[in-house]
Amino acid sequence: MVKFIECRSRTAVAPLERLKILLQVQNPHSIKYNGTIQGLKYIYKTEGFRGLFKGNGTNCARIVPNSAVKFFSYEQASRGILWLYRQQPGNEDASLTPLLRLGAGACAGIIAMSATYPMDLVRGRLTVQTDKSPSQYRGIAHALTTVLKEEGPRALYKGWLPSVIGVVPYVGLNFAVYESLKEWLIETKPLGLVDNNCELGITTRLMCGAAAGTVGQTIAYPLDVIRRRMQMVGWHNASSVVTGGGSSKASLEYTGMVDAFRKTVRNEGFRALYKGLVPNSVKVVPSIAIAFVSYEMVKDILGVEMRISD
Repeated sequence: MVKFIECRSRTAVAPLERLKILLQVQNPHSIKYNGTIQGLKYIYKTEGFRGLFKGNGTNCARIVPNSAVKFFSYEQASRGILWLYRQQPGNEDASLTPLLRLGAGACAGIIAMSATYPMDLVRGRLTVQTDKSPSQYRGIAHALTTVLKEEGPRALYKGWLPSVIGVVPYVGLNFAVYESLKEWLIETKPLGLVDNNCELGITTRLMCGAAAGTVGQTIAYPLDVIRRRMQMVGWHNASSVVTGGGSSKASLEYTGMVDAFRKTVRNEGFRALYKGLVPNSVKVVPSIAIAFVSYEMVKDILGVEMRISD
C-alpha cells in the first residue's frame, strides 16, 4: 500500500521529472526546452499527453527494490555505526548525532543506488528518446538487452561514480536533516507543531521531509547533471540530444567524470550544472516528503522505535 502511494506520487510529478532530464542533457546548440512552463507545453505539443510520462514506468518499477533496500540499509547502518561509536571510551551511552546519521544515510543510499542502477540508466534513456529518435527502445527489457548487446555489461553502470559521490550529500543530508529537524521540533515544540504525546502530525512530517529533500538535492544537483550526461555516452542516438564537444553532429564522448565536468562548464558555462533545477525542486516537495512519511508509517505499523537503542 505504501509503495502504491509512492508510485502515485512519482506519477503525479513524472512530467517534471522528464522535463528535468531533458533540460539536463539537451543539445546546447539546439534548444527545445527553455524553462519549466515552456518545456511542458513543448512536450505536450510535440508528443501528446503520453509524452509527459515517458520513463515513468521504469521509475515506478524501481520504487519497491530501491526504497526497500535504502530504508533497510539505513536501519542496519545506523545500528552498526552507533555500535562502533559506542566502543570508544566515554561514548558508552551516546546516541546518533547528525554526523552519524549522515554517514548511515550515505551508506544506505550507495547500496540502494548500486543495486538498482541499471534500471536508472535505462530510465534516463527511455525518458530522453522521442518519437523522432532514429531508433527506439521498446521498453525496459528491450532497453536492457540492447545496451548489453551493443555496449556491454559495463555500460549499465555508466555515470555510477558521480552517482556514488552525489549520494553522500543527497541521501545523507536527507536523513540527517529530516531526523535532526524532527528532533528539534519535538524538543522545542514551536508554534504548537507537536501534540501532547510529543508526536509530529503528518503535515509537519511532510514539511520536514520537503525541507530535507530540498537541501540534499540542491547541493548534489551538479553531480546529477553529470551522471545523466555520462549515461548517454555510447548510445549512438545520443548525439541528437546532447554533445560534449559543441557540435550537434558529433558523437557524445566523455572519458570520465572530470572530463564531463570540464566539457560541460567549458562549452555551456557553470550554470549548465544546474539545468533543470527548478522542475526538480518542485517535484522534490511531494516525492521526498511522501517517501519519508511512508517510511514513518511502516515503522509505526511494525512497531519499530524511531530512536535506536541497545
